[in-house]
Amino acid sequence: MSIKDSELILNPDGSIYHLNLKPEHISNDFIFVGDLDRVDKVTNHFDSIEFTTQKREFKTTTGTYKGKRLSVISTGIGPDNIDIVLNELDALVNIDLNTRKIKKEHTSLNIVRIGTSGSLQDDLHVDNFLLSTHALDVNGMLHSYDLSEIENVEIEEAFVEYTHWSPKKPHPIVISNSSELQKKLVSDQVYTGMTITAGGFYGPQGRVLRLQVQDPELNNKIESFQYKGTRVTNLEMETSAIYGLSKLLGHHACSMNAIIANRALGEFSTNPLKVVEDLIVYTLDKIVEND
Repeated sequence: MSIKDSELILNPDGSIYHLNLKPEHISNDFIFVGDLDRVDKVTNHFDSIEFTTQKREFKTTTGTYKGKRLSVISTGIGPDNIDIVLNELDALVNIDLNTRKIKKEHTSLNIVRIGTSGSLQDDLHVDNFLLSTHALDVNGMLHSYDLSEIENVEIEEAFVEYTHWSPKKPHPIVISNSSELQKKLVSDQVYTGMTITAGGFYGPQGRVLRLQVQDPELNNKIESFQYKGTRVTNLEMETSAIYGLSKLLGHHACSMNAIIANRALGEFSTNPLKVVEDLIVYTLDKIVEND
């Protein structure tokens, strides 16, 4: 059965609606960045560029780095944008856009996020790198999908009980990364831990300017939570959506975080652009190192 025009939307030139891409424009190996300007910061290291396009906050460039074909895409901020990006990238490789039918052979994408994040632990300092072994989703977008095959119920229940999680908020979801990508990316230069993905920057991450938050002690409770040696290390706004949708769609994903703030100590990096640049170079080299 063909997918309806209203569900799989294409532009007049046949490209996918939001991303403005056709299948031939992309590699199966992706780097996700939130910031539109960060696409060029990654691709400035490429040997060559073959294609680039932009629509709204979604900019995509495909080229080669040390002989490996890679695509870099800016997702914008937040899990709602990840919902667009991952579903449309999956459609490009797993749906025939001409017949609108799902392909018989499944194609898996490799997705590495390079993003900024704030530490919740006083021993995870600014300017460090962190790889997210798990993502703890507290924003609720993934509840629109059937999660029965990917949830980690024991960790979720332990977190809800420990934090006295409000029943008015979306139920937390815990999703693991791709162990294959983790093996490629990890080293003694990189911390590991569980990353919380919030749906906003201020209240959802416990920041108070003029509005009071529902639970002023939540970040303290999150900071001290551990499950079988795994602790929550940092807060950001995309990783759980990337992990969840990648697992559901059969792709591999891993999130690399440049720690630019320490919430426990109230510190912010004096040179956040440098730590991001250093993480870009580290990640690119790790992607091609054992390819």
